[in-house]
Amino acid sequence: MKNRFDLIVFDWDGTLIDSIDWIVNCLQSAARHCGCNIPEDQAAKDVIGLSIANAFSNLFPGVDQEMVMKLAASYQQTYLSWEISRNDLFPGVYDMLVELKNSGYQLAVATGKTRTGLQQALRATATEDLFNITRCSDETASKPDPLMLHEIVQYTNVGYERTLMLGDSSYDLQMAMNAQISSVAVLCGAHPKAILQQYHPLMCVQQPAELLNIIRG
Repeated sequence: MKNRFDLIVFDWDGTLIDSIDWIVNCLQSAARHCGCNIPEDQAAKDVIGLSIANAFSNLFPGVDQEMVMKLAASYQQTYLSWEISRNDLFPGVYDMLVELKNSGYQLAVATGKTRTGLQQALRATATEDLFNITRCSDETASKPDPLMLHEIVQYTNVGYERTLMLGDSSYDLQMAMNAQISSVAVLCGAHPKAILQQYHPLMCVQQPAELLNIIRG
């Protein structure tokens, strides 16, 4: 894939940072706190990538909006108690981002996180300056709607055919497909290879830092 792309868009949780188990814990904790049935681990993983409101609406179909907001607030409080550091990034991710940036690639984040949650994570991992633009689910449409990718492409002025999405969930890859953007699936996050392959990624990699060698060609 050498010289094929100019813009690389990354999901955050489960793609750049090893956070899936913590998110599952936070989803389960919010359910417990609000008196809802506690979802099994895989059920919780299956909503990671959606906006938090959509995640709880999927986990608990039929609950009213007031309860969704209570669940979301409880989740956010627990999630933000995590003292994230650069060590929580997957191995090699920071160095990969630096090398890609220094090589002239534009980098972006498209995430189901809130702006508050992403900004905390970017500051804690000292990665904020590596990205040209970041988009969060509370400021645009939730995945798999392609709107956040459209906004990123328009901001960077890069063609869709020169853009690559890297993600670990079906929502990431479906969003890329909806935007007619190529994707690469990473297998260290929310969804297994069999699910991710349904969305026709260019390839699947075990760890995100493998992308660097692929891009180098």
